[in-house]
Amino acid sequence: MRLFSLLISLFVAFGSFSQSEKDTSSGEINLLFIGDVMGHGPQITTAYDKTTNQYDYTRCFKYIQDEISGADYAIANLEVTLAGPPFTGYPQFSSPDELAVGCKNAGMDILVTANNHSCDRGGAGIIRTIYVLDSLNIIHSGTYKDSVERAANTPLMIDHDCFRLAILNYTYGTNGIPFPAPTIVNLLDKDLIAKDLAVAKTKNADKIIAFVHWGNEYESLAGSWQINMGKYLFEQGVDIIIGAHPHVLQPMVWEKQTADNGEESLIVYSLGNYVSNQRDRKKDGGAMFKLTLQKDKEKTSIKSAGHILTWVYTPVEDGAKKYYVLPCSKYENNPEFFDSEVSYNQMKLFVSDSRKLFQENNKNIGEYIYENEKWVLKY
Repeated sequence: MRLFSLLISLFVAFGSFSQSEKDTSSGEINLLFIGDVMGHGPQITTAYDKTTNQYDYTRCFKYIQDEISGADYAIANLEVTLAGPPFTGYPQFSSPDELAVGCKNAGMDILVTANNHSCDRGGAGIIRTIYVLDSLNIIHSGTYKDSVERAANTPLMIDHDCFRLAILNYTYGTNGIPFPAPTIVNLLDKDLIAKDLAVAKTKNADKIIAFVHWGNEYESLAGSWQINMGKYLFEQGVDIIIGAHPHVLQPMVWEKQTADNGEESLIVYSLGNYVSNQRDRKKDGGAMFKLTLQKDKEKTSIKSAGHILTWVYTPVEDGAKKYYVLPCSKYENNPEFFDSEVSYNQMKLFVSDSRKLFQENNKNIGEYIYENEKWVLKY
């Protein structure tokens, strides 16, 4: 009996070891990229709860939380500072810390912080934003307290099961406000990028991802500067580029591997607004970009890529304007959900504009459609 038990133990141990070995050499990871998380004045006002004397952003993500939390890693652009009071919106943003709490509770794992509003409250704002994110155990990249912190965290490395990913974050500028020493904001400087990518290549990353803040505001097509900078990033070794800043959607292009070329690249020029108070046509929504990577031993490749259109719904409830991020496909055939026909038609116009843009300009990128209580990728 003892011999039989020993053999069973060895079999179980060996089986576990083999499965472990298998898990370290193959698998899949789901990444979700989210555009501009803004904090305009009206958003701050409505987030304040007079009964508790506290700010609360939980409701903002209540209709989209399942989609966010379903990813292995959800990565968003935090386009505000968490610099403390007085809380202000445009043009120099400082949102309550509870905005970051709301992002985390909704399932966002990583916030990139290099954008044109990083310096809105100077060096103190940069530092306090970092401290708040650290206190909430939110992973972040793009701004740093000093060069020591930057050297220790560039690139940001994500290890998940068999995957090892490198993430870099840069901005075209900071609205003319310099970052004071010793703080640092990553700028889209070619020499800096080349140095960072040289380091990234020593980290044995399966994929190198750059989340960049660039482009002309409110233009639906990428400008020549964006296109050329994207080519430079690819030439330097970046595999995937995710863009933000224009506050409207821009095209997505996946150049797949071919028989003669083992390399692939993917670029999303702009994810648009995720949540903001911008209500004009094309500015009132954006897209979440879902990317599935697969690994087979030493080879990592893109398995699938698609977007979920999102729209900011702003009904008046209890006498105050509220902000809800909606996954459009769940609600585009449900007019009864909306407070008015005007709101419903506004979302439908955003969906129509976005699909037309993508159908004419996207390459190898599908849309996730909600059917029979599940998301289906359609091309």
